[in-house]
Amino acid sequence: SDPSGNLLDILRQMGMLGIFALGAAVVIVAGGIDLSSGSMIALAGTVFGAILTFLAPQEMAAFQPVGGWVLAAGVAGTLAVGFLVGSFHALLITRVRVPPFIATFGSLVGLRSAARVMVDRVTEGGSQISIADDNFRAFTRWQLRVPLPFSGWTELVIPITAIVFLVLAALTAVLMSRMVLGRHLYALGGNETAARLSGLRTGLLKWFVYCLSAMLCSVAAIFYIGEQGVAKPEVLARGYELNAIAAAVVGGCSLQGGKGTILGTVLGVLFLRTVLDAVAKVFHVGADLYEGMIVGVVIVLAVAVNLLRRS
Repeated sequence: SDPSGNLLDILRQMGMLGIFALGAAVVIVAGGIDLSSGSMIALAGTVFGAILTFLAPQEMAAFQPVGGWVLAAGVAGTLAVGFLVGSFHALLITRVRVPPFIATFGSLVGLRSAARVMVDRVTEGGSQISIADDNFRAFTRWQLRVPLPFSGWTELVIPITAIVFLVLAALTAVLMSRMVLGRHLYALGGNETAARLSGLRTGLLKWFVYCLSAMLCSVAAIFYIGEQGVAKPEVLARGYELNAIAAAVVGGCSLQGGKGTILGTVLGVLFLRTVLDAVAKVFHVGADLYEGMIVGVVIVLAVAVNLLRRS
């Protein structure tokens, strides 16, 4: 086996999982839950492919580069869809009083179905949108090479997904630990009634966390599409919402809300991705059959440990 290649693969997958796991962690800290992450990624990736197809149909059909402005429009449209879905979740939860579990569970089912309908309409009966733009795929696969003169390896290769994840994690950590908004989110998750009576605008806080979660899913979707070269919502990111929740819970976020750190979430993402990579190495055939079982066990154990520590 190739240790450096394995490390690079873990870092790339860790970065993509970590980007939207940060959103799941912030929602959990604020006392909510977001079950729609996987379907949101599928929808966002499909929207990205659809925008490129509408703006550059000839280039997409010929598998040619579509141009920088088309890619920029695709990214902007993808982030806008994340904002709209997050706002929709917040509207259901704050105005209609739908429990967060039900609101986001509805999106878990509905968003992926909407993405499949979109692909069917855009491709006139197809099930996927192929994206062969070399510049876009080169960007999503870019790697930072750091020389290591002191070790057996000549250099450390860090993929752009891991870099983006760590930058977003640092910004989110500052938000949660150093800013007033972060303290308000902890207060909201700890006791929503007390937070509201203290004058906090709980509805606005919920809107922020659900928009953040959905938009981070949109960012992750762009990298997933760049890695796979195709938007196929039927299988894209299926079940990933549990991976995001598992990473946050393993990292110390309490499902009761009000507790958890971004550093813990980063470590949870690294742990979970390492475990899933080990499963893939042990079971060379059909590893995906065991991933759901492993993630389920990890979630139960993490919640049990957190409850035992609090008792």
